[in-house]
Amino acid sequence: MEERFDKHQLAGLDARERGFSRPVVFVQVGEGYRAILRYETTLRETGLHTSQDDALHRLIHILHSDGYRQLRTQMSFRNGVYLGSQEFWVEYPDPVSEPKREGLLARIIGWFRPHPAHE
Repeated sequence: MEERFDKHQLAGLDARERGFSRPVVFVQVGEGYRAILRYETTLRETGLHTSQDDALHRLIHILHSDGYRQLRTQMSFRNGVYLGSQEFWVEYPDPVSEPKREGLLARIIGWFRPHPAHE
């Protein structure tokens, strides 16, 4: 049975800031699609989604939540047809992290620390 799914190459930095590049594959379950990434000992897969694109976007969200950064994908197969490297890379912006808030004790201690003199 010939597979008629898309396949993407996913590249970026893992949670330990090491570069990686791995294929993302899709499986169909009923009328839904699941995206799967295997990387070293890590297996990440999505729940069921109505399209392969929706499953891919959910996988990107999961990886961002796990600390992965600078993620980008390039479609290498479309409906089972090999595309080589003719497709453009799609970049996914890193989530904006909220500024770290200081607790009350840290702010009080900061009041008593010497501050550099302004020139």
